[in-house]
Amino acid sequence: MADTEPTRFAQRFRGFFPVVIDVETAGFNKNTDALLEIAVTTLKMDEQGYLHLDQTQHFHVDPFEGANIEQSAIEFNGIDPFSPLRGAVDESEAMKSICKFVRKAQKDAGCQRSVVVAHNAAFDHGFLNAAIERCKIKRTPFHPFVSFDTTSLAGLALGQTVLAKACRTAGIEFDNAQAHSALYDTERTAELFCFIVNKWQSLGGWPLASTETSEEPTPPENTEGV
Repeated sequence: MADTEPTRFAQRFRGFFPVVIDVETAGFNKNTDALLEIAVTTLKMDEQGYLHLDQTQHFHVDPFEGANIEQSAIEFNGIDPFSPLRGAVDESEAMKSICKFVRKAQKDAGCQRSVVVAHNAAFDHGFLNAAIERCKIKRTPFHPFVSFDTTSLAGLALGQTVLAKACRTAGIEFDNAQAHSALYDTERTAELFCFIVNKWQSLGGWPLASTETSEEPTPPENTEGV
């Protein structure tokens, strides 16, 4: 990692560290429906300020006790929640590992808080927050409500909002047969986010002509009441 990278990364997103996530679930209700799979991809910045995929952590997750399983949801994503072949872990184990993994990457990048990047981010972010709350994790690296939604970004930059179509428009290979795997979708979403951010920079959109906003303070670790 270059000596100047942490400062540059921190300046790029106002002290926030973008972390790409994707979840597969057993329904749409974050409070009652099971989280079945989650993947998280961190990013790195090169000496020219361009983003690239860094590391990915991935878990199949056992349904939490009392979780609801919507049959239509598992038929759609093809997951058998109770198959021993999944190698699923307890939700608490997965979430604690992810928080530790993200916190280290965030610190290495010189950032103060991590921000969820996802396609239709409200859905993934909601399930992430609900799982963190169920697991009683008090020191989470994730901002509780700020997120970067690649659906909106892709609609602006590429005229596409569907992940597969946005990726193909950006020249990113997308295999429909592998879609709805959290691991696959996370890495494609990360590639898409990097493409859009990097394209904006290459077109002269960043850095800003004025540096007046670069002195804006980084967000505090504790955002309760914000």
